[in-house]
Amino acid sequence: MNYPKVIDLVVKNDLCIGCGLCVSKCSSNALEMKWNEKGFLVADAIGNCDCTGDCLDVCPFNPFPKEEVRTEDQIAELCLATATRFHKKIGKYNSIYAGYSQEFRLSSSSGGLGTYIRTELLEQKIVDHIFSIKESSTPGTHYEYAVSSTKDDLLRASKTRYFPVTMASVFSEIGKLEGTVAIVGVGCFIKSIRLAQHADPALKEKIPFLIGIICGGVKSRFFTEYLASKMNIEAANIHKPQFRKKDIESTANDYSFSCSDENEEEKSIKMKTAGDLWGTGLFKANACDFCDDVTTELADVSLGDAWLHPFYEDGKGTNVMVTRSELAEKLLNDGIENKNLIIDFLPLENFLASQQGSFNHRHLGMPARIKLAKEKKQLVPPKRYENDKLSWDFKWVQKQRMKVRAESLETWKASREAKAFDEEMEKPLKKLAFYTKIYHKRRRFLYLKKRLFETVQNLIFNIKKKE
Repeated sequence: MNYPKVIDLVVKNDLCIGCGLCVSKCSSNALEMKWNEKGFLVADAIGNCDCTGDCLDVCPFNPFPKEEVRTEDQIAELCLATATRFHKKIGKYNSIYAGYSQEFRLSSSSGGLGTYIRTELLEQKIVDHIFSIKESSTPGTHYEYAVSSTKDDLLRASKTRYFPVTMASVFSEIGKLEGTVAIVGVGCFIKSIRLAQHADPALKEKIPFLIGIICGGVKSRFFTEYLASKMNIEAANIHKPQFRKKDIESTANDYSFSCSDENEEEKSIKMKTAGDLWGTGLFKANACDFCDDVTTELADVSLGDAWLHPFYEDGKGTNVMVTRSELAEKLLNDGIENKNLIIDFLPLENFLASQQGSFNHRHLGMPARIKLAKEKKQLVPPKRYENDKLSWDFKWVQKQRMKVRAESLETWKASREAKAFDEEMEKPLKKLAFYTKIYHKRRRFLYLKKRLFETVQNLIFNIKKKE
């Protein structure tokens, strides 16, 4: 079979994130999205390919992108021309905010600002349709991208979903929809849309607004199965999983996972009792280890959780938001004026602090992961942080975290039961915790050493000044 290039260069190198835009771009109709053995949706070849590699042009993890779109910085220059500021960690932007929507806060996973923006886009007829994630009628799929053209449709898609989805089906139909479209997505999905707009300028008018979700990593469907198994629900009997069930009497990060079993009985588990499922990389896609876009840099507006004091103390939820276009800024200012939004400017340093863990992993740790991948002769996309130097102990952390990520997928595939999985993963997780502790202690020592040196220097200076 003459495989599409995206299969040979991306899927076979475990870099496919499942966005699905390659499917709509393949003129030979030789691609479709399928579940792989690790619980992710990835591109799969279903026929011979006669095209020259157009599918690669829209792939966010293309190892050989065109020179003018090699990194997010270059793409941002093409699509976010009106953004007035730049920071190397968050890209081009206009303003940074924290706050919530009066109407949608309690019905959303966080502060409801994403739902507010999508609703305003439709009701003000700025766009005619929204592509976002809704419940799926396909057994076992749970969630999928769908089209919303009214507020009622939209409100059925106002929750966070830590479940693999693809834009393949909706994007393939975009040319048949009358009017314009706004799309909600995580960083890699937004990047694929920007690449599609670069390859086909007509899509810039068709898709005038992109809403970015700040992402901690795309999870396998095994993540959902694992959490359900904690409540003694088998994978085949999972119904209506909810990943961010709030406790408004507690803190914002004290949320629950819930789902119904075969008897439609809803069960829930506090996420903090399940252990560290984010900082360890459990059930995460390999491609995420080669993403350096922490804040969804290419969207018109980027939204995340306000994981910082004092906002996380409010269980009702609060968003952080980065605006990157004039329209995004206008929507927020109108919301403030109409008293629909309770938001205020957030200092840059506070926003950076709220994402520090992700910056450490995706920026500081990137060179180690690229080096390890290249040692195994694996292809990786060009990154902005691949040449930075790392300390020996941080390299240990990165190497072990990559092992934990990979082992978690293989272990769940073999066990399919939470207790057995926890027992099998205990040793590699303890090893990761040990390396992380060494790294943190050394950083602390160097910090105290620096402060001591500065204190001594100041004392010497003051003594000499008195003399």
